[in-house]
Amino acid sequence: MFRDISEPVLSRMRFLEATDGRQRIDGTDHLERLRQIPPVTGRFLAVLAASAPPGAWLEIGTSGGYSALWLSLACRAVGGRLTTFEVLESKAAIARETFDKAGVADVVNLVVGDARDHLDNYDGVAFCFLDAEKEYYDACYETVVPRMVEGAILVADNVISHEEILEPMVDRVLRDDRVDAVVVPVGSGVLVARKA
Repeated sequence: MFRDISEPVLSRMRFLEATDGRQRIDGTDHLERLRQIPPVTGRFLAVLAASAPPGAWLEIGTSGGYSALWLSLACRAVGGRLTTFEVLESKAAIARETFDKAGVADVVNLVVGDARDHLDNYDGVAFCFLDAEKEYYDACYETVVPRMVEGAILVADNVISHEEILEPMVDRVLRDDRVDAVVVPVGSGVLVARKA
């Protein structure tokens, strides 16, 4: 999966990494900034996704498509397909360009709009990556978990870096009888929940 990443994917990853770095220095508005995961989190996500049972793969919060590129590697490895949701058209335009230039549009489906308006349409969820506005995590989690297959994996990003906002939600998930969950200190901290 990681040994044969195509040059178009690597090139687009480098572009998005550079853009994100530049935006952090320039002080780009928080909503418009790409705010993407670090590469180590991308690798972690790809390994988890490739280990998920058969079913639908979802990503809530596309941004410029960086994490979807990592997940596309898992799609190629196991024959999966990712549906990713982005609410901002400006970021969706960057993501479309990402998927086109990287040559992954055949395994990544971009939906422009609020994921909360679409999640009811997905059953048999095997993998979900949650990386949107933090105040939406609870609603997304509660909509997705009942739609997950046994052994499915949900990953929520930023649970350590945004602990002051996400701690109540994380505590609820860690006590949720429907899942086995753990916080992993990779990147900005991820919550990993496996459907029991």
